[in-house]
Amino acid sequence: MKRFIIFLILLLIGANILIAQSIPTVNIEIKDSADKKGGLASTIKIALLFTLLGLTPAILMLTTSFTRIIISFHFLRTAMGTQGVPPNQVLIGLALFLTVFIMSPVALKINEVGIIPYNKGEINEMEALKRSAEPVKKFMLSQTREKDLALFYKLSKKKFPEKKEDVSMITLIPSFILSELKTAFQIGFLLYIPFLIIDVIVASILVSLGMIFLPPIMVSLPFKIVLFILADGWFLITNSLLRSFGMGG
Repeated sequence: MKRFIIFLILLLIGANILIAQSIPTVNIEIKDSADKKGGLASTIKIALLFTLLGLTPAILMLTTSFTRIIISFHFLRTAMGTQGVPPNQVLIGLALFLTVFIMSPVALKINEVGIIPYNKGEINEMEALKRSAEPVKKFMLSQTREKDLALFYKLSKKKFPEKKEDVSMITLIPSFILSELKTAFQIGFLLYIPFLIIDVIVASILVSLGMIFLPPIMVSLPFKIVLFILADGWFLITNSLLRSFGMGG
């Protein structure tokens, strides 16, 4: 028995040695030297990259058309009273693809003025970031109310710029978010009106018939769905949302 145990131990040691010799070694080396064009060091690039990846979802939601679209869709679903239909995954997916469609001219401009010159080595990282921010700033300025922009300049005790190009991103982003929330709630209010009218009419009819124990939502829901289908609701809402961003002239 002792010989058998010693044999197993020697066998395991030999197997570990063979496995250790067969595994290739991988060396990861990070150099702190910056490039010749005055770029950032490798460690700083990696740190900025990971930071940017963590902030990407927030950046995509709050600096694009996504906020207005998704809030409008949720208002629509609540007004219809269909609970979880369409599900959140469908609404978010549709909002994402509509956002890609709306923001595609901005993305193409960013690729033209920032990414391509950077890949060719014509500009460094900071210059590429500055150029890439200009199309995004132009888009946000076109959708931001001057009243919201003036609010943040007033609170920061800074002078309101004479040219829109001089607006800082730190002030523009919260102003844009505030404007998008207001616009989305206005759209949601307009979506609520026709469905609210149906609810009131159905509730009045049920009360007049003495059917007070029958939930009005059970009766009004089919009428809401029929009205939405007959009016081609998804087409109208999508068309209105796209045109609210200046699509189609």
